[in-house]
Amino acid sequence: MTTTASAPGTSPGIETGTAPTAPGDRDGLLSRLGRLQSRFPVAQLFITIAAFVFGAATLNGFASPNSVKTVLILSALVALAGLGQTLVILVGGIDMSVANFLVVGAVVVTQLTVTFNMPFGVAVLVLIPTTLILGGLVGWVCHRFEVEPLVVTLAMGTFALGLVQVQTEGMIAGGAPEWLMALTSLQSTTFGLPIPPILVIWALAIVVMAVFIHRTTAGRRLLVTGANARAAQYSLVKVRRIWVVVFALSAMLAALAGIALAAFSGTVNTSIGGPYLFQSLAAVIIGGTALGGPGDYTRTVIGAVMLTVITTVLIGHGLGEGDQQILSGLIILVAMVIYGRGRKLSDRV
Repeated sequence: MTTTASAPGTSPGIETGTAPTAPGDRDGLLSRLGRLQSRFPVAQLFITIAAFVFGAATLNGFASPNSVKTVLILSALVALAGLGQTLVILVGGIDMSVANFLVVGAVVVTQLTVTFNMPFGVAVLVLIPTTLILGGLVGWVCHRFEVEPLVVTLAMGTFALGLVQVQTEGMIAGGAPEWLMALTSLQSTTFGLPIPPILVIWALAIVVMAVFIHRTTAGRRLLVTGANARAAQYSLVKVRRIWVVVFALSAMLAALAGIALAAFSGTVNTSIGGPYLFQSLAAVIIGGTALGGPGDYTRTVIGAVMLTVITTVLIGHGLGEGDQQILSGLIILVAMVIYGRGRKLSDRV
């Protein structure tokens, strides 16, 4: 009698074939995709590419070199405004003073340099310690008295803007010098390469932030503080110092981003930083960085690019500002729903 050869582990005479995918296998695939998304914002990157391809197919010149550089410059401004916001959100706070510190930075390098005949370098040297002190005070007050950062940052941003208005006698309206505007000009080059300097600065910021957050002791302490402040204290991490440093850096980085914003806008007024508060916060949230973590600046970068590409495509198709805000709000809600379902770091640390 002839028998059919069988594979190891199967009964003789029984033909084997490809088994249908079991529900457990599908669940395993979804679980693996979820873990991948938790490590890197794959979905946001896919949406960004899809939006860019759609724009290139439906808008004339959208994929041209100058158009791409414009989108990158706009993304850089949003992402640079979100530098400090990312750090603050990683420790579980929120910084609502970003808009006003953007204005402070822009005014100091455009108006105060003229008013007091101050060289640009000196103005920046004055700006850095001043904003560090004001931001650090916010972090100390929030942690020492357990006050919501939203309230304190709003107050400090108003105070900082008022401090500048006193120096300018209540007038905040000026123009950036041409050499500063070259920082974000499409025609500008960097070391002979057709790349605007702002993009090189942004690339350096991305590298520095990645190294700081993931490769330094201070960065790991920051992440531990955001994950579980009590556990961090038991690990001898000086939580209050982390809060002071993070809010100090947020104020300073927002003020420095204000210099780039002044270069891009060409003119400075009290409302110049308003849109970037929402956009930078949206970039952080859309990128997938949650209050207290997990997250990093790379996610903010992808969120900023995604937001800018979608907004640019919408404007190209004639959608108004209200429509853009509605869509941005929906994107943020979806992002919050997706990332809000995961376990918080405080439950894991």
